[in-house]
Amino acid sequence: MEENENLTAERSLEIIRESMEQSRRAMSKHAGTPMIWWGSMVVVFSLLIAYLWNHHGGPAWNVLWFVMTIVGFIGNRLLDKHKKPVPKNIIGSVISKVWLTFAIFVCGIGLIFCLAGFGVISLEWIAPSYGIPLTSIITFVMGMASTLTGFILKNRFVPICSIIAGIGGFFLAQCYLGGEQLLVMAAVAVIGLVIPGIILNIQTRE
Repeated sequence: MEENENLTAERSLEIIRESMEQSRRAMSKHAGTPMIWWGSMVVVFSLLIAYLWNHHGGPAWNVLWFVMTIVGFIGNRLLDKHKKPVPKNIIGSVISKVWLTFAIFVCGIGLIFCLAGFGVISLEWIAPSYGIPLTSIITFVMGMASTLTGFILKNRFVPICSIIAGIGGFFLAQCYLGGEQLLVMAAVAVIGLVIPGIILNIQTRE
């Protein structure tokens, strides 16, 4: 009787492992395109805002990041309609929560800096003279989110690219001022999102 119970427990664990692996493979097939899409959005808007910042009005153009968010979600929805639906699973749920957490933190920080830019709150209160640039913080958090995605999908190339992008962008952004920091943001998006997305698509191509 006890032996049968052990066999049943082992079989249950095997079924769970198989289910998790199937979910991971399914998500790997669908994770690449969103990474390419959002990475491309960051590149395009980084370059656009950098140009407008340097030639037409300064940091006020950072408001376009909120426009990028809207455009990004609309485009992502359209992309979802043109691919096979993926049944809800724990792997997809965890990855979604990773990027939701990233979005909440980045949007929250961005909103606070916008309020400071319009004089609603003191800039010295949130960013003293020895503070770290906002671009460094965003690139670092972006690298973390992309790295976690790679670890969850058990893909070794995604974390490597993302760690290089996140840590490199964190320090490199501190070497530039103003709109030039956004060029670093664009490079981070290419290395940490676009390239890993392309790798995932190539590896999971049927």
